[in-house]
Amino acid sequence: MKSVLVRLREYSNMASITEKPIIDYILKNSKETSAMTIYQLAEQTFSSPASVIRMCKKNGFEGYKDFTKALIYELAVREHSQSEEKKEITKSDRIEDIVDKVTYKNIISLEDTKSMIDFGVINSCIQLLRTCKNVCLFGMGSSLLVAKDAQLKFMRLDKRCTVNDDWHLQLLTAKYMSPEDLGIILSYSGQTIEMIECAKAMKESGVTTISITRYGTSPIVELCDYNIFVAANEAIVRSGAMSSRISQLNIIDILYTGYVNTQFEKSLEQISKTHIQKGEHHA
Repeated sequence: MKSVLVRLREYSNMASITEKPIIDYILKNSKETSAMTIYQLAEQTFSSPASVIRMCKKNGFEGYKDFTKALIYELAVREHSQSEEKKEITKSDRIEDIVDKVTYKNIISLEDTKSMIDFGVINSCIQLLRTCKNVCLFGMGSSLLVAKDAQLKFMRLDKRCTVNDDWHLQLLTAKYMSPEDLGIILSYSGQTIEMIECAKAMKESGVTTISITRYGTSPIVELCDYNIFVAANEAIVRSGAMSSRISQLNIIDILYTGYVNTQFEKSLEQISKTHIQKGEHHA
């Protein structure tokens, strides 16, 4: 199920004058909205039931009932996710507890990320990967490791990819990209200063950009053309970027597999061509 709040936040920039108050109210009072009738929401936002229904349909819902059903589900997922944040590793944990907690946290992160995927955005990103001249990947820390994984995958398909360990080289790459290229920025927080600078440089060069960040608004999300969100259930200070890295890798796998599927026979041929045979070790 697609994220209601993500969709509304992205749509708010193009919403009509009558739709903006409705969207603003829902984003600020999502829990209260989920329990309202269409008439109550219209009254609270000084609009009409017809305006509410139009706003719902423009965002891909059949009507207000379908909209509130998706909103209730999303709020339940988010509440569950927030309760899981409290289950951090403690000093008294046994190895059995650590295995359970780390594994469960990763599973929850993947499930929550799946619930926030916008299939339209994913499809658009896959098409951009197909048509762009070069793919340039940007990331710091654990996100850089995910960028390198993406580079390895797409290079096997003979898709030109660039990723640099040094941030200064990443910034130079961003500055000299052309509109025919595609930039992918990985930043769990969406607030990494170095990645913001790269996003600004690409925007100035007219480069189309994709961000992979935690759920919510951030400087990087606002600068990029397409935004893919991973679950925001990581305790930023204590986590060591574990479940967020798993979620980012999962998004890369989805984009890669979707890309393969658009040219299935050719992709299989390329993968076979670049397969390194593992021979037996002889003493």
